[in-house]
Amino acid sequence: MPTVYVVNKGAHDCSDAKRYGNLVYMSEGSVSRYATATVYRDFAYYLCDSKPEDYILITGLSVMVGIACGIFASLHGKLNLLLFKPGRGGEQGFYIERVIMIKELLKGK
Repeated sequence: MPTVYVVNKGAHDCSDAKRYGNLVYMSEGSVSRYATATVYRDFAYYLCDSKPEDYILITGLSVMVGIACGIFASLHGKLNLLLFKPGRGGEQGFYIERVIMIKELLKGK
């Protein structure tokens, strides 16, 4: 079963993402947006064992998302993202999958 790497555990309920794999939280709560070296080291620790079929769940500070996606794309040449899509008219929201084939886009460049 794939792993879903959650950028930051905050107040948002990520339980719907469990249908894509086991949730692993790479950070929790408040993180300084300027502590990029610490975030990089922490995320590299988690993502070094990731597999190409795993996911990054987009949540938290944009700088943290950028670091997580950069590491994953460097390791696997692609990004498997889970994005939250809010429900309409009282419906519950859910996660959708988006895949970006980084190596395919950059061939020959």
